[in-house]
Amino acid sequence: MNRAFRLGVIINPLAGLGGSVALKGSDGMAEQALALGAEPRAHLRMATALEQLEGERDQFELLTASGPMGQALLETLGYQPTVVHHCAAPTGAEDTRLAARALMEARVDLILFAGGDGTARDICAEVHDRQAVLGVPAGVKIHSGVYGITPKASGEVVAKMVRGELLSTQLAEVRDIDETAFRQGRVQARHFGEMRIPEALQYVQAVKMGGVEVEALVLDDISAEFRERMDDHWQYIMGSGSTVAAVMEHLGLENTLLGVDLIAGERLIGQDMTAVQLVDAVNGRPTKLVVTLIGGQGHLFGRGNQQLSPAVIRAVGKDNILVLATKAKLEALEGRPMIADTGDPELDAQLAGWYPIITGYHDEVLYPLA
Repeated sequence: MNRAFRLGVIINPLAGLGGSVALKGSDGMAEQALALGAEPRAHLRMATALEQLEGERDQFELLTASGPMGQALLETLGYQPTVVHHCAAPTGAEDTRLAARALMEARVDLILFAGGDGTARDICAEVHDRQAVLGVPAGVKIHSGVYGITPKASGEVVAKMVRGELLSTQLAEVRDIDETAFRQGRVQARHFGEMRIPEALQYVQAVKMGGVEVEALVLDDISAEFRERMDDHWQYIMGSGSTVAAVMEHLGLENTLLGVDLIAGERLIGQDMTAVQLVDAVNGRPTKLVVTLIGGQGHLFGRGNQQLSPAVIRAVGKDNILVLATKAKLEALEGRPMIADTGDPELDAQLAGWYPIITGYHDEVLYPLA
C-alpha cells in the first residue's frame, strides 16, 4: 500500500491585512490595520487552494499549526489535521518559523503556506532549500518567486503532486521589501535566500534533440550536475547500475558495475564493498548514498544492491540519499512509485516520501517512493 502524501499547511492570519486599508503591507501594522477595519483573508485564499484537492481527499494527510494558522480552517473544511505546533494569540513570525520547523521534522512532502513576502522570509529562515514548499499568495506585496500565480494555481500544482504526476523542481528566490521605505514611495527589495518549489512543467522540458532524450548526453549532464554538487568534506557511497557507472566514468574512477564503491574528493577509497565494510566506513563520517532505480521495476533498494543493508541506509540517513535517473527511466514506470524492499518493513516505511531526482544538469523532478 502506498504511503499517503503528507501535506503541511501554514496560514499567516495577519497576511494581507494592510492592503485594503492602504497601509502597503502588514509587517508590524496588524493592530492598526484591524482598527481601520481590515478583515483577515489569508484563510480564504488557502481555502481556494485546497478546493483544488477535493477529488483527492483520500490520497493525502494534513499536518498544520493550531488555531488560525491552519487547524481552524482545515476542520471547517471537514479535515482532521495533525497539529504539530501549538501557538497562542496573537500569532507572530516566530510561530511561522516554529511551525515550518515542526513540519519539516515531521517529514512532510510539501509545505503549502498562505502569506506574503514576510511569511516566505520566515519559512526560508528555517527550511532553506531542504524542503519543498509552495506559497498561496495572500500578502500585500508578492516579490518572491515561491508563490503560485493565484491561490487556485497553487492548489492545482499540489493536486498534481498528490496524484503522483511528475513535476520538476527549481530553486526560487525569496525577496522582501523595506515596508517603511515603500510607504515613503521607495522600493528597496532584498534577497533573503532560495527555497525549492515544485513546477507544473511539461515532462520533456530540458531534454535533448527535439524532446527525445539521447541517453549518453543525458548521463553526461547528470554526471556534470553530480560533480558540481560534490563536497570534499563528504564521502559518497556509489551504488550499482549504469547511471551511477556513468558518473564514475565522468570522474575518471574505476567502477564496480554490479557492486558498491566508496569515493571521497574524487578518489576511489573502497571498491566492491560488503555491507559490513560499508557500515564501518560510514561510522562517524559524513556520507551520502548515491543510487539509481531499476528501469521498468522502480526498485531503489533491494534489487541488485543488497550491500546497501538496512544498517547502511540508517547510518547514512534518508536526507543524505541522492537519486539519479534519466527522465526516460522514470517515464517507464508509467506513474508507479519507486519501491524500497530492504527486508526491513519499518525502514521501508521510513524511506517513503517524495525525492528530488537528479535528471540532468541543474534539472530535477520530484518523484514518490511507496
